[in-house]
Amino acid sequence: MLIAQISDTHVRADGTPLRGTIDTIAALDAALAALMALTPRPDVVLATGDLADDGRDADYHLLRERFGRLPMAVFVIPGNHDDRDAMRRVFAGSPMLPEADDGDGFLHYTVESEAVRLIGLDTVYPGEVWGGLCEERLTWLAGRLAAQPGARTLIFMHHPPFITGLHFLDLPFPGAGPLKAMIGASPQVELMVCGHFHRAIARRWAGTQAIVAPSTVYQMNLALAPGVGFRPTADPAGLALSLWPADDHPITYTVPVTAPGAVLP
Repeated sequence: MLIAQISDTHVRADGTPLRGTIDTIAALDAALAALMALTPRPDVVLATGDLADDGRDADYHLLRERFGRLPMAVFVIPGNHDDRDAMRRVFAGSPMLPEADDGDGFLHYTVESEAVRLIGLDTVYPGEVWGGLCEERLTWLAGRLAAQPGARTLIFMHHPPFITGLHFLDLPFPGAGPLKAMIGASPQVELMVCGHFHRAIARRWAGTQAIVAPSTVYQMNLALAPGVGFRPTADPAGLALSLWPADDHPITYTVPVTAPGAVLP
């Protein structure tokens, strides 16, 4: 099985350039073209948050239309730039955003129809850049993991719950401790995929593989020294890809995407 991850598209359907220079629609189209050019094509696409830059209905309509052109299943979750209510309105009735089965208001869900079990987590705290998992969300996840302890599982979310070494973005993640313990006790979780950091990152965490996907718009600087602040870079946009052999652990790749308007000058 081949699973693609697209993240931090920051779409502006009105065409307003992001950071004054980036055509987010052209960047999205370039990323989707690169995805479709893969051989073989992915079986599933995960869109891991900050789908829209301002969380407007028009942005999600554009995303739903573009994702709807793809021949494979697409699943979306929110990031800190997204608006839950707008996502519910626009993706209502679409398999791209399955309904949670507990009615708690969070946009999290499981997908049982694929060869790998998928669990999408809503890590958003409205109005905050950082994310986390409250007790309600942790309880929901614990129940879903307990329900299928033998199923190969991928967890996807927007905010990384782990330290990356990028100091200006390594903000508190409420619930990181209980989540780490939960994942560590759940060997069926073979991969966790995140977004938010606009840079390809990979590490071992809670006994499993964990990655951060690059963004389709701009990448963040490699700020490994304390005190270094944020700046966008001209590094290529990209996608993340995970190959799931039938008899081995997943293998992850970064697929660069280059197109006019997809990176900063």
